[in-house]
Amino acid sequence: MTSGNGQWYPAEWPERIRALANGELTPVGPRRAATVLLLRDGPGGPAVHMLRRRASMAFAGGAYAYPGGSVDPRDERPVGWAGPSLADWTRRLGTADEASAQALVCAAVRETFEEAGVLLAGPSAETVVADTTGDDWEADRAALVARELPFADFLARRGLVLRSDLLHGWARWITPEFESRRFDTWFFAAALPQGQRTRNASTEADRTVWIRPEDAAAGYDRGELLMMPPTITMLRELRAYGSAAEALASAGERDLTPVLARAELRGGEIVLSWPGHDEFTKHIPTGGAGAVGGDS
Repeated sequence: MTSGNGQWYPAEWPERIRALANGELTPVGPRRAATVLLLRDGPGGPAVHMLRRRASMAFAGGAYAYPGGSVDPRDERPVGWAGPSLADWTRRLGTADEASAQALVCAAVRETFEEAGVLLAGPSAETVVADTTGDDWEADRAALVARELPFADFLARRGLVLRSDLLHGWARWITPEFESRRFDTWFFAAALPQGQRTRNASTEADRTVWIRPEDAAAGYDRGELLMMPPTITMLRELRAYGSAAEALASAGERDLTPVLARAELRGGEIVLSWPGHDEFTKHIPTGGAGAVGGDS
């Protein structure tokens, strides 16, 4: 369901928002997740790798997104590590401890490999894997997806260290409290390593594309590309940069304070808003599903 543009808006949201406002809905706790904006340079500036989630998916079916997924508790296991220390990552990500920070970074690298076939790791702190194609790589990737192979064991068996210096914290968004599936998602940005290439390795996606942020945002504005608020927000932000390197260089100054949607009762309607992101504000009549409007 959309509302004029390509904003993902599930049909059950109005009912769930009213239930939450009336104290009839207990929010579920969000699961930790990590997502990666994978960038590469092309004609006219940087492009970003996006996948379209299958329409059958329970969460955000049909929406365009970036590679990512939930943290596996085993992502906290020790791994070969290169780049900023866990203490530095803990401060940057705002996590409670170093184990949580490592789990998020590992999840970001693991999910990018699982869903896009791109691996931010190398034999040493100065190198990165140049090719992740072939039957042996695919067997390991499938085992990771099936949770038969812990990410730490995968790296150790191949003699690889995780290149945390290739990742940059970008944003943090938490799924609204009225959603039935909730995620506390840290977004990272990274450049496609030289020699590697993306592919649609995810069973959750029916299409992948490299696209310029301005083209993707225009498709959203025309209602042609369905996206969740954080996805389109980051596309609009990426339009300001002339190259992938320029975008990554700005990441250290970005605010990782979490964005959480808010639903309030105002004068006979529910107002759904994302603080600091007025374009996503929705006005929902309290008496029924009704029409879903924007700010005007």
